[in-house]
Amino acid sequence: MVKIECYIPGEYVGRLKDELNKTGALTVGLYDYCMAVSKVRGSWRPLEGSSPHEGETGKICEAEEAKIGFTCKKDLCGTAVQTIKNVHPYETPVINVIPLICE
Repeated sequence: MVKIECYIPGEYVGRLKDELNKTGALTVGLYDYCMAVSKVRGSWRPLEGSSPHEGETGKICEAEEAKIGFTCKKDLCGTAVQTIKNVHPYETPVINVIPLICE
């Protein structure tokens, strides 16, 4: 099992949840759509050559985001990460994949 977490604008959470659930990544035992969502405040500064979803090159931007987290089977990890990349509006989303030592 792995834990996957990322930060995404709140308006994308529903679509991401639906797409991840279609892959089986949000299934735990006899339950699906298993995902935690928290509101967070993120900050970033787009550098020269970037195409930011929000913000302006060279200026620090802050905005409310959602932190999503879920556990899934290791063999679904690649599919889950690719699904996040397909739905996520940022050109470089932060996606953390954490191996779990206890199952």
